[in-house]
Amino acid sequence: MIPSEREISENIVIHALPVGGGILALSPLPGAGGDYKGDLLHIAGWTPAFVVSLVTHVELFEAGAQNLGQDVVDHGTRWVHMPIRDFDVPNANFEEKWPETSERARRALLGGGRVLVHCRGGCGRSGMVALRLMIEAGEAPDEALARLRNVRPCAIETDEQMEWALSAVRQPAVFVRHND
Repeated sequence: MIPSEREISENIVIHALPVGGGILALSPLPGAGGDYKGDLLHIAGWTPAFVVSLVTHVELFEAGAQNLGQDVVDHGTRWVHMPIRDFDVPNANFEEKWPETSERARRALLGGGRVLVHCRGGCGRSGMVALRLMIEAGEAPDEALARLRNVRPCAIETDEQMEWALSAVRQPAVFVRHND
């Protein structure tokens, strides 16, 4: 079931930009504004191939989104939970899982898919991970940051988050031809 235009306008905003032939997006945590079901339907209607949740278990619970992973999977989307504390940077556990998560996200993007990254507000942690993915997908760091902040000005909130994002190893750029 795809929500109506009115329902969408009252739900979370998905901030999207083209990356590697697909679409990378940031959003707040579904339910953070009080309408978990509506937010979930909005995300399902956007049809992401992959969702990366960066919130903690406590944040999921506070938003009434403790079943988010299963709910996302039930809508046919792959989901990974990689918690980072608010205003923080990845810990050792995150760093260990990051190469596989990044590879899966970049593969989805290269295949023309949509990848949604979210934290509680859709700014700091989401921006940090989005910028890292953009660089790892082959974008120049300064250009990637400008494009990201063009669609989400609050992306990346601390110097430490910026440092982590910019520590990405840039892959060779993939050029996508469009048959327009």
